Amino acid sequence: MSTEQNKAIVRRVFEEGINKADLGALREVISPTYVNHSMPAPAPGPEGFAQVVGMFQQAFPDFRVTIEGVIGEGDTVASRGYFTGTHQGDFMGIPATGRPIKVGYHDLWRVEGGKGEENWVILDMMTLMQQLGVIPAPQGATA
Repeated sequence: MSTEQNKAIVRRVFEEGINKADLGALREVISPTYVNHSMPAPAPGPEGFAQVVGMFQQAFPDFRVTIEGVIGEGDTVASRGYFTGTHQGDFMGIPATGRPIKVGYHDLWRVEGGKGEENWVILDMMTLMQQLGVIPAPQGATA
């Protein structure tokens, strides 16, 4: 597949699979052997991916990802952006705070045969924890 097709696949993961919570779309764009090297899922493939995303969607029912940029070369695609939501359910042992969040991310995908095969993700967890009030923000910072 072309680099442009691979970039479209990654966009579809976020726009349909996550933002529209479309498991059917995830099955079309996530390989059955998909592995996330940064946030291990309880199962491989689209079902495991959906379980990890579901953890965020349960804690932040209005969870939404905004892609700010996508670049690619061959079978490798990188994206960056942020996700938003309101903390209305338990997240990583943290009871609902009702606080809004906006957290940056960067990720790298390897696409094979029209499907996401591997993924590496960096989330700004420090900012997330500051926004939830779990850890203090540095003086003068706006978390």
